[in-house]
Amino acid sequence: MNSPAYLQRRGQLEQYFDRTAVRAWERLTSDAPVSRIRASVRAGRNRMRQAMLDLLPAQLAGRRILDAGCGTGALAQELAGRGARVLAIDLSPTLVELARQRSSAAGATSIEFRSGDMSDPALGEFDHVVAMDSLIHYESADIVRVLAALAQRTRRSMLFTFAPRTPALTVMHTIGRVFPRGDRAPAIAPIAEGRLRLSLVLEPALRHWQVGRSERIVNGFYTSQVMELAHA
Repeated sequence: MNSPAYLQRRGQLEQYFDRTAVRAWERLTSDAPVSRIRASVRAGRNRMRQAMLDLLPAQLAGRRILDAGCGTGALAQELAGRGARVLAIDLSPTLVELARQRSSAAGATSIEFRSGDMSDPALGEFDHVVAMDSLIHYESADIVRVLAALAQRTRRSMLFTFAPRTPALTVMHTIGRVFPRGDRAPAIAPIAEGRLRLSLVLEPALRHWQVGRSERIVNGFYTSQVMELAHA
């Protein structure tokens, strides 16, 4: 069951990405000119997307993947290009429609787009789950809760990103408050890596899963870390 804090934050994120920042997000995930701050975020996200792809097999034919928090669909397109059947979901119907249009223009035909909650059991079962920068807005307990729910319906691996709690990231968030609202990212929840790892190991629903590879991407105003959970 999702916690009240999770439900409240989910509502805030839906409001932000579907209304407040949809145009900015559309530009950020395109080749359109953006501010220096957003350009560093764009480059960081590109590096993170590749880091996550590197943790998956080069050939994904026959495998079903959940892109949990698909945004405008760039990662879903890459996964489809490797032969995967992708279900891409996001809280924002507006971003999902943009992702659908971009994927159609790119000829990606093996992607099913939906708007809604990534943890909905009705989405079915998957070989892999990828959640790029969609859980970074939640506290550690809620991240573990979502992963535990997804683990019940996932056969091979789950890849997710979190915001690592570092002195540099703390300073960056403080500096970020002085920039115009259009240059601000939605609030994230910095998490201590060691505590997160321990929480994952101690979660009963993840007893058949092992914490695997991890990589931190730092690029200007973008800091995020991908972590792998592999089915034992």
